[in-house]
Amino acid sequence: MFERVVPVNKDRHGGKKVRASNDFRFASKFHVAYVTVHEFARAAAIYPLVFLEDNDQFRSVALMGLDAGENLFIDSQGQWQGSYIPAIIRRYPFALTKAPEADRFIVCIDEASDLLSDTEGAPMFDEQGNATQVIENVKRYLGELQQMDTMTQEFSRFLVQNNLLTPLNMRVNAANQVRNITGCYVINEERLNKFSDAKFAEIRQKGYLPAIYAHLISLSQIERLAGLKKPAGQPVIEDAKPAASSALPANQTLQ
Repeated sequence: MFERVVPVNKDRHGGKKVRASNDFRFASKFHVAYVTVHEFARAAAIYPLVFLEDNDQFRSVALMGLDAGENLFIDSQGQWQGSYIPAIIRRYPFALTKAPEADRFIVCIDEASDLLSDTEGAPMFDEQGNATQVIENVKRYLGELQQMDTMTQEFSRFLVQNNLLTPLNMRVNAANQVRNITGCYVINEERLNKFSDAKFAEIRQKGYLPAIYAHLISLSQIERLAGLKKPAGQPVIEDAKPAASSALPANQTLQ
């Protein structure tokens, strides 16, 4: 997704503007997208939510395709065919990176993005070199996302520590072919149901129950993905409700 990420700087980006766009072709080759636990309830109605192992950790993702390099939710015009877009996609072309010298984060932008313009869109800095509301909203949005990411990491660690994750091995019929869905992990509902009352109360107190049940319900969306998979030469879906713009409007916040 990101090609040339650099810190936002008034000297470097003083004359730059950010365009709002409904073209999501930049994400057309991403078959997974990281999601936070706060997104589970909305994302579960559209995507299967699974866990991927990453450097001895597990990250929760929305599965958007059955093959690497294929996002089944973007049509030939770059429109997102679904009512909810993961926050990590909506934040583009901005990103947050940790500063090496202190416990703080730096707002960055992908200079290779078509959303960055010299002539169109909302300015990032005013004539005096001060950050505009665009940058302030991005800071708030990315700050909220960072806090949600921290809570999501804690949620994933809890699942691992309590042996709740198990490999997914599922067969579906997609594009007239039987496909094996492997390489990801899901919550083992049988183990969950065997928890003691005290452990179950702990899950409830931590606020993890909604995310757990949203994840379990979302697994039925794997069949939806299989139905969206078209044989070679046929177009991707065109009939779902398009989602909102990828660029962060001045009044957008995390939902």
